[in-house]
Amino acid sequence: MSEAEHQKPSRIALLGVPIEIGAAQAGTLMGPAALRTAGIARVLEQLELGVDDHGDLSIPAVVSDGPVPANTKFYDEVKTWIRLLSERAYWLAQSGAVPIFMGGDHSLSMGSINGVARFWQEKGRPLFALWVDAHADYNTPDTTITGNMHGMSAAFLCGEPGLEKLLGGLPRASISPDRLDLIGTRSIDPLERKLLRERSVAIADMRAIDEFGVAVLIRRVIDRVKASNGVLHVSFDVDFLDPSVAPGVGTTVPGGATYREAHLIMELLHDSGLVRSVDIVELNPFLDERGRTARVVVELIGSLFGLQITDRPTPTNAVLPD
Repeated sequence: MSEAEHQKPSRIALLGVPIEIGAAQAGTLMGPAALRTAGIARVLEQLELGVDDHGDLSIPAVVSDGPVPANTKFYDEVKTWIRLLSERAYWLAQSGAVPIFMGGDHSLSMGSINGVARFWQEKGRPLFALWVDAHADYNTPDTTITGNMHGMSAAFLCGEPGLEKLLGGLPRASISPDRLDLIGTRSIDPLERKLLRERSVAIADMRAIDEFGVAVLIRRVIDRVKASNGVLHVSFDVDFLDPSVAPGVGTTVPGGATYREAHLIMELLHDSGLVRSVDIVELNPFLDERGRTARVVVELIGSLFGLQITDRPTPTNAVLPD
């Protein structure tokens, strides 16, 4: 492995993915514009990172090239988005920059993570995914209650059956369920819960956060990734945060993470040097309060890439309890 692959990246690639048909509530297509208005590029540039904004992805005509599985709303539209995004994500990963995919609803992760997983698979390094979300998003067409495809993205990522044709002839780079970590989870459908249990997916729900704190839980994830010489994709759904902190989402669930808990997660992830790609999803400016949620998200992304108040040395030397 080259020395460059061990170094923390110095460049960021921003890509807007204004998809909203994977969710029930309209408005997430405005998410990329809200993040830009809140200053995401400016914050990253202040950290002396090179920032390339690649604009917003836009799809051509919707592709209809086969039967639509039952219980999958807007299947052809989602399929068209993720095929294009998977190829773009792969290209951005090849560029050496850290891609930040600005959504848009969480169905975009089917394309973004598939593309970067394909790149790291070719490099011989396993990709792990940290799912920072109130929901597990581990439904399949057989388990879903709503048929909304933003609730199937983690299941697709892990190769669950039912959505095999989504990528058409493009490479599918699934990860095994033991490389998926859910944190902040507090809303899981009944059949989805059963499937997660069968797959032994690691879940740090809000009770675990209350009992152990985010530092212990995130360090365990970091240790597992390091032990496998892996890299980490952070898929950050804004509804991970408590609605009192981030009201601008269409799927608010009470009892979410606090502002400081979220920042500590991002700070520890930065210290680890493992993060090589990021999703920001489900930001809905239509439901926000004067841009408040977008500003909070930009502050969290700042922490993920090194923003700190003092010149505190990193990484921290805290020791996990036995």
